Amino acid sequence: MHTTDATVPDVKATTGIQQRLAERNLAPGEHYLDAGYPSADLVTAAAKNGITMITPLMADHSPQAKAGAGYAKGEFRIDWKSRTVCCPEGSTSIGWHPVTQHGHDAIVVEFDRWDCRACPAQKRCTTSARGSRMLTLRPKEAHDTLTRARTEQKTKTWKDTYALRAGIEGTINQTLDVTGLRRARYRGLPKVRLQHAFSATAINVVRLDAYWTDQPLGRQRTSRLERLAYQLTT
Repeated sequence: MHTTDATVPDVKATTGIQQRLAERNLAPGEHYLDAGYPSADLVTAAAKNGITMITPLMADHSPQAKAGAGYAKGEFRIDWKSRTVCCPEGSTSIGWHPVTQHGHDAIVVEFDRWDCRACPAQKRCTTSARGSRMLTLRPKEAHDTLTRARTEQKTKTWKDTYALRAGIEGTINQTLDVTGLRRARYRGLPKVRLQHAFSATAINVVRLDAYWTDQPLGRQRTSRLERLAYQLTT
């Protein structure tokens, strides 16, 4: 159980959770998380520590990818050795600029404006005022991780594997129902953390009891129509 201020995004908690598990010799081989916890950097760093993060990474949100028109970032060919990028129409970039954006290393790739203006796909490829396309890339390792993950998470094999995370959501919902976890009974983060620790302990006891007594953890749900039909037949 890890409690933070409400303003802390989930992605900021990922590294700390994994480090604390590792310190107790409980680092997972596979770590199942929802889409709020990962980033390309975190997935890459976790893999170096022997942890495979099973989690959906955000899709390409560029205007071209959203519209399904023009050329999305994945359609450009990157030559990391020569530090150049070739566009789908055959033009080669003229600028490769390492930068820092939001505290992370990135690379801004620039194409020649005259090449872009003469291109028949220019209007669909870019809407910039200067008339040329620019790309923002992550460093090679993070870029490769992101590309590979986006490809894998579209496959049935990955979706079937990620379906195991339903058990996590079920545990969270059970904790909410049994312990009233959604509502803080006290003021102040230290007291709320203590409440959450007690709630986690309580649900562990409930689940252990269900396991030891062979009782199913799931609750069978029926519709009102089914319940009515049962009453009429009995």
